[in-house]
Amino acid sequence: MGAPPVKRTSRDIRTANRYEVLRQIIAESPTSRQELAAATGLSLATVATLVGELLGLGMIVEVGFEDSAGGRPRGLVAVDAAGGALIGVDLAETYVRVELFDLALNVLARADEEMSPGENRPEQVVGHVVSAVGSVVERAGIESARVLGAGVSVPGQVDRATGVCEYAPNWDWHDVPLLDLLAERISHPLYLDNPLRACAVAELWFGAARGHGDAVVVNLGTGVGAGLVLGGGVHRGVSNSAGEWGHTTLVLGGRPCHCGNRGCVETYTGAPGIMLNLREVSPHSPLLRPDDQTATVDALARGVGSGDPVAVRVLEDTARYLGAGIADLINLFNPEVVVLSSWVAAAFGERLLDAVREAVTRHALRRPLASTRIVLSPIPTDPVCLGAATFALEGALQAARKKNGTRVTAPARTRATGGNSGSGSSDSSDSSGGSGRP
Repeated sequence: MGAPPVKRTSRDIRTANRYEVLRQIIAESPTSRQELAAATGLSLATVATLVGELLGLGMIVEVGFEDSAGGRPRGLVAVDAAGGALIGVDLAETYVRVELFDLALNVLARADEEMSPGENRPEQVVGHVVSAVGSVVERAGIESARVLGAGVSVPGQVDRATGVCEYAPNWDWHDVPLLDLLAERISHPLYLDNPLRACAVAELWFGAARGHGDAVVVNLGTGVGAGLVLGGGVHRGVSNSAGEWGHTTLVLGGRPCHCGNRGCVETYTGAPGIMLNLREVSPHSPLLRPDDQTATVDALARGVGSGDPVAVRVLEDTARYLGAGIADLINLFNPEVVVLSSWVAAAFGERLLDAVREAVTRHALRRPLASTRIVLSPIPTDPVCLGAATFALEGALQAARKKNGTRVTAPARTRATGGNSGSGSSDSSDSSGGSGRP
């Protein structure tokens, strides 16, 4: 049986409201308290109190006034970009990417490290993360004490409360205490989560899901999964497993999957599955780069652009599988928008989008489909890093306390567990579907 739902206390609700107000300030700086109340649905008195707390924490600043149709001028607030730094870690099957952000979530530094297919022992992976985190702090030229925290996205099923990666099928990881292993070598507060949630939070804050109550973010990389935004917040599920769409059955008795089943969506639409699609169309194609999924997908994308018939056929086959799977998501969740995210979607771009849209129309029910837009992610940087950084931001808000009127950030410890990113969401969660690309 799964863990019982965690009851939200008044402190949890206050933290979530503070997070929602800060999220809106970051998105709309500068903005007034009146605009914040209208955007969040909170009372003006509640917003004024929360803005006061954020000012006291040094995360936002007063930036002047605006006229208000004959009334008293309205005070404007904006995020204090220099008030701290956040780290987002996109840990995937074939690479580690780390980005360091200011509090306005602008990228200040980036580091990438590739991982070979067999380089997946926990100590090897941790070594790459530690190296890349140290690199971005050095490149940004900031003091380590200014880093409020690091959000780490790891593919697989994650227990956010304990920091344990319970199951990562592509690495055959079982109950790996990843957060503890990282905390031994990284001094910043750490917040472990999953790429599906990271992508969903990034889209909810800055991307195609912003302003929508119901959305599905389809993560297409080495692994495949669906980040779910339901009722305005990220849906996690009672056992931290919502979004395992990549491990739903698409073809009965189909291709074997790392999870132990056969015919999973991921085996036909993830990067390794696309390589198999290519092998079935043309076993000796020069587009195939054995043991290099990134190079193969890039070669296919270039081939599609130049009209190569083999590449076009592979794209159409992949889109056919994706269309059937996405139609299921539309029929189940009736979202306003479906976002195609991560590096495979970015590589193929509009050609994949058009082919998927066409395939979805053959499978989805007419009524829910009529209410759904299918789009590519508009986020120009790595959405997983961006989402992971928001985990650290939320953790810093939860940990922050006022002491004698001065700002106190995260407690002096290196191991922290996540909060409730995406605001207003359900219990505690995760989903697999790693990104898998440098």
